[in-house]
Amino acid sequence: MNIHEYQAKQLLKNYGVTIPHGKMAETPEQALEAARDIDSQKWVVKAQVHAGGRGKGGGVKIASSIEEINTIAENMLGMKLVTHQTGPKGILVQKIYIEEVAPIKKEYYLGLVLDRGSEMPVMIASTEGGMEIEKVAAESPEKIIKVIIDPLIGFRNFHSNALAHGLGLDKEQARSLSKFTKALYKLYKEKDASLIEINPLVLKYDNTFIALDAKINFDDNALFRHPDILEMRDLSEEEPTELEASNFNLNYIKLDGNVGCMVNGAGLAMSTMDIIKIKGGEPANFLDVGGDASAETVAKGFEIILRDKNVKAIFVNIFGGIVRCDRIANGILDAAKKINVEVPVVVRLDGTNAEIAAVILKEAHISNIITAYDLADGAEKAVKAAQEF
Repeated sequence: MNIHEYQAKQLLKNYGVTIPHGKMAETPEQALEAARDIDSQKWVVKAQVHAGGRGKGGGVKIASSIEEINTIAENMLGMKLVTHQTGPKGILVQKIYIEEVAPIKKEYYLGLVLDRGSEMPVMIASTEGGMEIEKVAAESPEKIIKVIIDPLIGFRNFHSNALAHGLGLDKEQARSLSKFTKALYKLYKEKDASLIEINPLVLKYDNTFIALDAKINFDDNALFRHPDILEMRDLSEEEPTELEASNFNLNYIKLDGNVGCMVNGAGLAMSTMDIIKIKGGEPANFLDVGGDASAETVAKGFEIILRDKNVKAIFVNIFGGIVRCDRIANGILDAAKKINVEVPVVVRLDGTNAEIAAVILKEAHISNIITAYDLADGAEKAVKAAQEF
């Protein structure tokens, strides 16, 4: 789950991390009130959307007067912010964050994320603050400093010393960074975060660090332990179909292709999308009905997939381990009765009760249901059907 910058900063503040003074506003009037409450000669106005690259898209502006705050707030609230992470349609700006302009001696990057290779958290730092860390890693990997943190011993002084040494900090700066990074790890662990990114991390002229920007993501599977975090969820920032799918325990991610994919299990989803691309097609989505798929969830899955007008064919690729293939077959027939499934549906069912499922589909005599005997055959038929529909 993602949260906004203003929410991330409040969390950081709760853990003792220094942040600039700031307030969130949803109207120009609230923006003016916020600016008057913040003791500063200049203010930063930031669009609050779940996407990076806001500055390049016009979502970060500096105001030198109260009048300028009003003008920027009026223009920014209600605009569609387009960045490299929003897609061409952009995201509607409904909230802005008014913040004091902090004095900057030097900018750094600091991040904390799970390293799947070592199966441990890794803290990443760089002297190249304010830049896209992926670009820095690709072009100047020597400027990336990493420390792997064993959760059994937690974040220790030698971790922060390694980061401070790599960044070339003096003793005073290193002490401030140590306090900062320990607080960051505590938050990461206690709140089940999946990513914390401070970019830029700013060194002030008094040699202390401050979080000028903040991004925090959380592990969805652990949200039941954190009702305070769940309260921060902004449903207006989420794709409506993905949100509806989650209400039915379906995992749905919208993509840009024309072959809808209904599968059970993330691994099978990945291989299904891979083979669709190998056969010359493009997946329109990732829809995982899970290991306990029923006729009802399959029917709901069809409904969600068909809301995407780009879908020209659906590939149902189910391996029946726990789930029974005859249930899936009945779900497909239920969907065909309840909603108008005009596009071709290629079905590959293997595993428990696959033979019974094949009989159910055959005896239904539905012209746009095409059976496949294996994964490659199904992908080829689905890509061809989408091209010809």
